Amino acid sequence: MWKPLPTKESNLIHHPSRRALPHGRPPRSRLVGALLAASALAVSAVPAASAQTSPESGTSPTSSSSQKAPYLNPELAVEQRVSDLLGRMTLQEKAGQMTQAERAAADEDQSKITSLGLGSLLSGGGSAPTPNTPKAWADMIDGYQKHALATRLHIPLLYGIDSVHGHGNLVGATIFPHNIALGAARDPALVREAAHITATETRATGPQWAFAPCLCVARDDRWGRTYESFGEDPKLVTEMETAIDGLQGTDPKDLARRDRVLATAKHYAGDGDTTYGTSTTGTYKIDQGVTITDREHFRNTDLAPYIPAVQQHRVGSIMPSYSSVDWTEDGVGNAVKMHANKELLTDVLKQKIGFQGFLISDWEAIHQIPGDYATQVRTAVNAGVDMSMEPRTAPKFVQTLIAEVQAGRVPMSRIDDAVRRILRAKFHLGLFEHPYTDRTNIDTIGSPAHRAVARRAVAQSQVLLKNANHALPLKPSQRIYVAGTNANDLGNQAGGWTVTWQGQSGNTAFPGTTILQGIKQNASNVTYSTDASAPTSGHDVGIVVVGETPYTEGVGDVGNNGRTLNLSDTDRANIDRVCGAIKTCVVLDVAGRPQIVTDELPKTDAFVMSWLPGSEGEGVADVLFGKRPFTGKLPMTWPRSEAQEPINVGDKNYDPLFPYGYGHTTRAGGALR
Repeated sequence: MWKPLPTKESNLIHHPSRRALPHGRPPRSRLVGALLAASALAVSAVPAASAQTSPESGTSPTSSSSQKAPYLNPELAVEQRVSDLLGRMTLQEKAGQMTQAERAAADEDQSKITSLGLGSLLSGGGSAPTPNTPKAWADMIDGYQKHALATRLHIPLLYGIDSVHGHGNLVGATIFPHNIALGAARDPALVREAAHITATETRATGPQWAFAPCLCVARDDRWGRTYESFGEDPKLVTEMETAIDGLQGTDPKDLARRDRVLATAKHYAGDGDTTYGTSTTGTYKIDQGVTITDREHFRNTDLAPYIPAVQQHRVGSIMPSYSSVDWTEDGVGNAVKMHANKELLTDVLKQKIGFQGFLISDWEAIHQIPGDYATQVRTAVNAGVDMSMEPRTAPKFVQTLIAEVQAGRVPMSRIDDAVRRILRAKFHLGLFEHPYTDRTNIDTIGSPAHRAVARRAVAQSQVLLKNANHALPLKPSQRIYVAGTNANDLGNQAGGWTVTWQGQSGNTAFPGTTILQGIKQNASNVTYSTDASAPTSGHDVGIVVVGETPYTEGVGDVGNNGRTLNLSDTDRANIDRVCGAIKTCVVLDVAGRPQIVTDELPKTDAFVMSWLPGSEGEGVADVLFGKRPFTGKLPMTWPRSEAQEPINVGDKNYDPLFPYGYGHTTRAGGALR
């Protein structure tokens, strides 16, 4: 399935007439965001689940009557099953399938899953059962599934979650480096392997759908989602789309396996290329703003990664962006919200590129479309949105959509197209045969084998930007002085989308290894002083770990609540104290984007960009001590000052502190190549 229509990339965007919409009103405050070649793994060759006998092991209550209706017959082709089921559905049932609610809202009255015939539930960032354990997740989702299967046609529920760098909402999951770090590693096979582990751990706890990967091309480091991008070059982002294969597999039949989930390419399109200051969402500055561009730039930069995502990787779902597009060809000032953009959602994505999956809205994103609620629903659905993420207003959405169809403002053909796309995914996922959680791989969650892959990803993502006087690699015999909060803070090194939406500082939210712990595993004489107040005398090497605290989305926009690209006063003071007192000084930057270090760089002997490494801080120590070579390359241009943003490779008068692709490489043992 999902066979693309033939097309030429050069003709993907032309100049059709379109209806210009004014900017929408500021949206409601947002609680959470819309969320291998693994031959070394034991799970890599696991077949699809066999028929079993309980909710915990995957038996459908309809299996005994599988011959009563063609759509219940797994021997028939998926398209035949979809057509048969679609022909049996009422408008009410179709509207329900096009609706996704948040689990917290469903918990208020779980019978609504049945009465509304909901097609999907999600866990937003931080939305988890109590206790937050694999078993509790599986039990929770199976409970919701029972309500879905109690409907007239027994259509199973699709459960989505933001598994963006591992199954991040689950305590104990393997937390991988964020995408920007994987972009620095430049290893598509590693990205595939990490995504496969993520899929395995996610599906073992119930969710069959991941809101990942982000295919945004981040063009401005002031954006609070920069770390969710693989980089500023669309070619690099495209190379990392092996993440889709890791999540879904390479054949639609793979989706029914216990180690695969439906992938979501997001956020279509241009969300990393919005103009600073155009956001109208609360205090956000650039996130959810306006991409002011001509069609050629948009096609070559913002749209480019989605073409192979559809045509080569056959991604199963796509999430439109909160952002708007304002074409410069017809004059700036008539931006269209992406969720209302029929030209880009239907004419380009579905018709020209040939996308056969379904479009899921972002969290309450249709509420940002101008007009009353009925207008918002009508506009989004007619533009091409197939399922709407209405976390707290699912009943209202269903009622409104039905009324719009009955009034003739939304054609039935559009409803049938949307539901066909959703049902197609559910059949490919094998949910009609095995709706309940297959827990076979539940014991692999956070396993040593999975964490070993994450540790390797951390090591490969480290970028060595300076190494004077042979400061690195370190020797186990050296007396090492470590300073900086980020040296010993799991939450800071994991960043946002970790257990909670915004993430959290500290070492108590989830298991893992800090960078400091990794250093101590390699050297016996280590002094740690968070604020560099401990005596420095007698040490051979000083290591200062600087960086950011966690954030997500527009909360992390530069200029929002005083956030900046500059190092904190504390970080600068720590560098001054340690580098001024100890002969050899190494600085590590743990952050989701380049920070301004122009004045601090001369004070250091070595400078390493560590990005957001996740739960396995030992991977940082592996390269510091030469156990693994430095191979990472910058996926983003490193600015000299915040005023240089946006700065990207290929710009005129390109004069960064470090150019895109920069990074020293070493041989095993640490010698520079």
